[in-house]
Amino acid sequence: MLAKGRKVAGRAEMMAANYAFGPLEDDIIIKHRLLTRTTTTRGEPPLKKLQKKFTAFALEVEKEADNYGDCERLAKAFLQELNTFEIPLLKSKAVIDANVREKENFNDLKDEINGQILQAQAEIEDLKRQLEESKKERQHKEECESIRKLVAMQPPRSETQKVITELEKEIAMLGTENTASSRTLELRKKQFALLLHVVDELQNTIEEEQRSLVEESRNAVDDHNKSGVEDATGVPEAMAVD
Repeated sequence: MLAKGRKVAGRAEMMAANYAFGPLEDDIIIKHRLLTRTTTTRGEPPLKKLQKKFTAFALEVEKEADNYGDCERLAKAFLQELNTFEIPLLKSKAVIDANVREKENFNDLKDEINGQILQAQAEIEDLKRQLEESKKERQHKEECESIRKLVAMQPPRSETQKVITELEKEIAMLGTENTASSRTLELRKKQFALLLHVVDELQNTIEEEQRSLVEESRNAVDDHNKSGVEDATGVPEAMAVD
C-alpha cells in the first residue's frame, strides 16, 4: 500500500510538472477566458475583435465622404461579429440557467435527504426505545421463568396446606401446654409464697416460744433466789423465838 501511494504521488508530480502553469495561474487564466469568451490561448479574443469591428464602423460613419457602401459593409461585419459573440453568451446563459436549476434541484434533494436523515434518526431513537423495552420485557420473562422453576420445585399446595395445618395444631397444643405451664407456675409461686409465709410465722413462733422459755427460766431463777433468801433469814428468827 505504501509503495502504491508513492507511485500515485509520483504520477501526480509528473503531471504537475507537465503543466506550464500552476494552480493559481490556472484559475486566473480560466477566469480571464470566461470574461473575454476566449476558449484557447491562441488567436484574438472575441471581445477585442468585436471592439475592433465597432471602432472601424464608428470611424467610418464619422467620415464626411460618400462611404455608405463601406459603412454598410462594416455594419454587417459588426452585426455578424455581434451575433457570433452573442451565441456563446446565450450558451453561457443556458448553462447558467441549467446550473441554477440543478442547484435548486440539489437544494431540494438536500432538503429531502436531510428530512430523510431526521426521519431515520427518529426511527433509530424509536427502535432504541423499543429495544430497551424488549430487553426489559425479556428480563421480566426470565425472572418469571426463574420464579416458575422455583415454584415448580416446591411441593404441591395440598401437602403444604397439610403441613401448615399440622403446624397450627402443634402451635395450638404448645399454646395449651404453655397456658397449663403458666397456671402451674403461678400456683407454684403462690404455694411457695404461702410456704415462705408459714416458715416466717413458724420462725416467729419459735422465737416467741424461745423468748418465753428464757423469760420463764429467768423468773424461775429469780423466784428460787428469792425463796432461798427468805429461808436464810427466817431460821434465826425462829430460833430466837424459841
